[in-house]
Amino acid sequence: MIKIIFSDMDGTLLDENSNLPPGFDEMIADLKSRNVIFAPASGRQYYSLLGTFEKYKDEFLFVAENGTIAFHKGKEIFSSPMPRQIALDILETGEPFKNILRVFCGKKNAYVLKSQDKPEYQKELDKYFTHNEAVEKFDEVNDEPLKMSFFDPTGKSAESIYPILKKRFGDIMQVVLASDYWTDVINANINKGVAVQNIQKILGLKPEECAAFGDYLNDAQMMQAVKYSFAMANAHPDLKKFANYETVSNADHGVLVGIKKLISEGLI
Repeated sequence: MIKIIFSDMDGTLLDENSNLPPGFDEMIADLKSRNVIFAPASGRQYYSLLGTFEKYKDEFLFVAENGTIAFHKGKEIFSSPMPRQIALDILETGEPFKNILRVFCGKKNAYVLKSQDKPEYQKELDKYFTHNEAVEKFDEVNDEPLKMSFFDPTGKSAESIYPILKKRFGDIMQVVLASDYWTDVINANINKGVAVQNIQKILGLKPEECAAFGDYLNDAQMMQAVKYSFAMANAHPDLKKFANYETVSNADHGVLVGIKKLISEGLI
């Protein structure tokens, strides 16, 4: 029987307007009655996830920053900070791209340069990093670096900053496309899949007791870490290769549809 369900947020659980699907609270109540844990697993900041799920902060298990940190019932259960100097070198690599927002994602906060603290970036920044601060220089930040993120407002991250970062740091760090707009750099030995495997060890769970939903390439390892892996209909074609099942799109509330399928088949 499935005991935990991991779900990506943007493009997966949330609809095209970044809203939770109708019937979400009722589904969570049903899962709770069956002793199933719901676990948002996102590239978003932990505090961003808390903002969406305030009423469930003491119930859900949260996997944030693409698996670099996880919390259960308000307590950190593991994290994977990167070497500080490498983090600063990664951010410096993006400096020539004046139109690309650079974000230092720490345990306590997300940080951007004051020179990039502009209205055109703020909406996107607030969406993923509700705790954010502008600083003069990144080397002034007093925080543990978890992830370095780059936002390309043109939606061409795969052609702009991603190949540059991949070429320079791909041998020592993990450079992933989180969406058409976002590129993330994290430790080479961490991702959502590794986070799931750590959680399985901590909670004493097997892959066949876990389900997961995702839509983009940063969900690939999470798909491989569970038996009941669902790609959304709107998922990146390459992600679908890693999923054992497919559900309808996020616009059609595919996570809830998939969970109902698992319930109907007696797996929850």
